[in-house]
Amino acid sequence: MLKEFKEFLLRGKVVDLAVGVIIGAAFGAIMTALVTDFLTPLIAAVVKVQDFSGIFFTINGSKFMLGHFINALISFILVASALFFFVVKPMNVLIERSHVEPPTDPTTKKCKECLSEIPITAKRCAFCTQITSE
Repeated sequence: MLKEFKEFLLRGKVVDLAVGVIIGAAFGAIMTALVTDFLTPLIAAVVKVQDFSGIFFTINGSKFMLGHFINALISFILVASALFFFVVKPMNVLIERSHVEPPTDPTTKKCKECLSEIPITAKRCAFCTQITSE
């Protein structure tokens, strides 16, 4: 059982997935920091609010952190945009460039006598009337 578990962990896809998740989390943290430390203060300076992330409203004593939600939304949009433009789009271009059409099943065959193209299901050549072999 331990041997199977070791084989499972050492498969390339499991390790690649783990690395991708870790890199994704780190990238998300960088984008969140960019939003909260740079973009939000910039937006706050334009709308003349000192701490954009501190914007909130209350209803019946419940505090709704509107600024924090906007930070998370901007962060999500930036991460999704970066992922699309720097990972998905280039991969689609590479796949499109390397795309090779799969071979199609032949629909015709050559007659052994006159070398004419005839349908693959034909039993006789339409040109020389020779019986074709299957």
